Amino acid sequence: MRIGVLALQGAFIEHIQCCQRLQVESQAVRLPEQLEGMAGLIIPGGESTTIGKLAVAYGLIPAIRKMIAAGGPVWGTCAGMILLAKDIGGVDQPLLGVMDIVVRRNAFGRQVDSFEMDLSVPALDEVSAPEEKGNGFRGVFIRAPLIESVGPGVEVLARLPTGGIVAARQGHLLATAFHPELTNDMRFHRYFLRMVDDSVKG
Repeated sequence: MRIGVLALQGAFIEHIQCCQRLQVESQAVRLPEQLEGMAGLIIPGGESTTIGKLAVAYGLIPAIRKMIAAGGPVWGTCAGMILLAKDIGGVDQPLLGVMDIVVRRNAFGRQVDSFEMDLSVPALDEVSAPEEKGNGFRGVFIRAPLIESVGPGVEVLARLPTGGIVAARQGHLLATAFHPELTNDMRFHRYFLRMVDDSVKG
C-alpha cells in the first residue's frame, strides 16, 4: 500500500514523515502520472490558492478527480479541506469541488490568531490503543478554515465548543481544518490509513 502526498506547497514533508512513522510507504506527488499506483492521497495544509493554481498548471485537478471518482480515499488538511469543498462562499480559486461541505477560509483570522485546542473525536476510538481511547485530540489551527455546513451524506467527526465543524467524512473523503501532522498523535493518520485499507480490500 502506497500513500501519495500532494507536494506542491505546504506541510507535505510532515505528512510523509507521519506515514514513515507508521511504516507505510509514501511518495511526494507533483505530477498526474505519480498518482498511478497510489492507494490514497493526502492534500496538506498550506496556501490553498497557490496549491490550487499549481495543481491546475500541472494538470493535477482532473487526475485527482478521476482518482476520487474511482473510489480512491483522499484526506485534505486545512488548505486541503478547502480544495475538497464544493462551496467556499463564492471565493474565486481552483477547487476539486468533490465534498458536500461549505467552507469559510481563514475563519479565525490571521496567522497571529492561530491556536491549539483539545477536540473530542469519538471516531478515532476505532484506531486507538486501549490507553488512547476517549482521549482528546490536540487540534493545531493555523489560519484555519471552518466547515459552516455539511450535506446529508457527510458525517461530522469533530466540533469546536462553539459548534463549528472542524472535521468531517464523506465516504472515502476526509477533511480536517487543523494539522494532525504537526502533533505526535498518529490517530488521524491511522484513521485515514484504515479508510485506505478498507478501500483496497473492498
